Amino acid sequence: EPFVADEYIERLAWRTPGGGSRGGEAFDPKRLLEEFVNHIQELQVMDERIQRKVEKLEQQCQKEAKEFAKKVQELQKSNQVAFQHFQELDEHISYVATKVCHLGDQLEGVNTPRQRAVEAQKLMKYFNEFLDGELKSDVFTNSEKIKEAADIIQKLHLIAQELPFDRFSEVKSKIASKYHDLECQLIQEFTSAQRRGEISRMREVAAVLLHFKGYSHCVDVYIKQCQEGAFLRNDVFEDAAILCQRVNKQVGEIFSNPETVLAKLIQNIFEVKLQSYVKDQLEEHRKSDAEQYLKNLYDLYTRTTNLSSKLMEFNLGTDKQTFLSKLIKSIFISYLENYIEVEIGYLKSRSAMILQRYYDSKNHQKRSIGTGGIQDLKERIRQRTNLPLGPSIDTHGETFLSQEVVVNLLQETKQAFERCHRLSDPSDLPKNAFRIFSMLVEFLCTEHIDYALETGLAGIPSSDSKNANLYFLDVVHQANTIFHLFDKQFNDHLMPLISSSPKLSECLQKKKDIIEQMEVKLDMGIDTLNCMIGQMKHILAAEQKKTDFKPEDENNVLIQYTNACVKVCGYVRKQVEKIRNSMDGKNVDTVLMELGVRFHRLIYEHLQQYSYSCMGGMLAICDVAEYRKCAKDFKIALVLQLFDTLHALCNLLVVAPDNLKQVCSGEQLANLDKNILHSFVQLRVDYRSARLARHFS
Repeated sequence: EPFVADEYIERLAWRTPGGGSRGGEAFDPKRLLEEFVNHIQELQVMDERIQRKVEKLEQQCQKEAKEFAKKVQELQKSNQVAFQHFQELDEHISYVATKVCHLGDQLEGVNTPRQRAVEAQKLMKYFNEFLDGELKSDVFTNSEKIKEAADIIQKLHLIAQELPFDRFSEVKSKIASKYHDLECQLIQEFTSAQRRGEISRMREVAAVLLHFKGYSHCVDVYIKQCQEGAFLRNDVFEDAAILCQRVNKQVGEIFSNPETVLAKLIQNIFEVKLQSYVKDQLEEHRKSDAEQYLKNLYDLYTRTTNLSSKLMEFNLGTDKQTFLSKLIKSIFISYLENYIEVEIGYLKSRSAMILQRYYDSKNHQKRSIGTGGIQDLKERIRQRTNLPLGPSIDTHGETFLSQEVVVNLLQETKQAFERCHRLSDPSDLPKNAFRIFSMLVEFLCTEHIDYALETGLAGIPSSDSKNANLYFLDVVHQANTIFHLFDKQFNDHLMPLISSSPKLSECLQKKKDIIEQMEVKLDMGIDTLNCMIGQMKHILAAEQKKTDFKPEDENNVLIQYTNACVKVCGYVRKQVEKIRNSMDGKNVDTVLMELGVRFHRLIYEHLQQYSYSCMGGMLAICDVAEYRKCAKDFKIALVLQLFDTLHALCNLLVVAPDNLKQVCSGEQLANLDKNILHSFVQLRVDYRSARLARHFS
């Protein structure tokens, strides 16, 4: 344990009688001091003793260090001597090894010709047996020595190829016959071993057959037997993957070139099993059912490529990617060549059917509506005048837009884009995607949205129509929602296919043209505001009475604002809400500003049609205050400012004559034209009094 001085002194005091540490003892400082002095002397003696011991050990250590250094020097000298001996021994071993190698080369030079001579002698002996026509050797008669026989007959067959035919035709035919027999026996033996599952025997036979012409036939037999019972389920692709995984584990134990054998198996599966399966699935619907044909083509091609991805894990040689791509192409080339034509044809007929089914459900016969020129001019004139230029189209409240139709069209196009991405050649992908996009534009944007906008425009009533129903805003609302869906599909499914091609700018331009075309029609639909103003005029004309602002009994007016004001404000609030629900972004503010300005002009002109008594002026101020509350719903600063100014103008109807100049010079009226101020003052019943005219002048 570490030395702690305080604890050491405490223990010393505790052991000393009179130290005062134990209870019941009187403290004796002299005795404690003597004990401390004695103990210090003992410690000094102990310190001197230990110091002498340390010095002795240091001397001993120095002595041993010198001895150890001397011993190390002696060992180094011994090591150098040993190293020299080792070098000499190594040189001697190298010399002996060189002699041995030279001797071995000499022996091999003598032995090799001798072995060749022995081998040639044996072959000559076996050749003589064929020449005599009688095979007596045990190697040919013993079936267990088929391996040795195969080696011999293979060599004799090569020798026979070099012999002249006229002198050795008979022996050559016998050797060839035996060669063929042994080859058949080996293949049969390989087949039997494969059925028994004897991998080692299959490996031996395959190694022997490797030098025979029938080796490829051996591989064919192996491939054929591998597939027996492998395709029993309905999923041929999964069966093929499982078969290839099983063979991949086995083929390396049997053949010396496993990658070639496995590649040949895969080629056989693709060219026989898969090609037959694909043909059966596609030819059935190729001419009769385009939808099912395209679905099957996409599904089969996808499953084939997925199978190819799994097979990429195996060793199939150097360029397995190209190998598998060629196999896939060989199966589908006849179907992919005209794929896009089938796709476009199907998409066109399917989209037309979806639209026609919708219009039939509405009992609507689609009609041709002009979009410009004389007809457009007539329509504009008709909406602004009472000239009988032909009846407008009554849509009975139908927008002729359907989210269900849109979803169906977008879903069909989405599937077409997916098929296009999978089935198109990379060089043709942007072009094919653009053609599909053009179909979507034609049927969704032109035949559906644009037609609905045209019909909605044609259905806008004239501004003097009574109880007109403004369905065009409903058309705008639905068209806006639909176009957002269209834009989403453009970004999600088309952009990835064309993003790195020149077709990108073409598609963006086409989309921009569509937007501009629709915006033009929506701008034309601003005439709906005329109808709204017309409805307000009808309400004011029907509900506002001259006596409202010039009551017979000035002291008995009980209403806060007129009935016409209540109905107009209720109508305006509904239209504002409808506009907000129908549009989004800056379009809302633009349309509401236009409506607000026209609404202000209508009320301004309406108020100038009446004369106002003092109480009538107060009621007019109350009406304008209510109109101003309604204007706040527009949330447009300009509109609110206009009604604030109108409210200030109405104060001129009730202000005392003496205060007219002060009111006219107020903050809100100071910048107005004096004629406008004068026109409002003239509406007062007491205007003709000399006093009022004098004060205003």
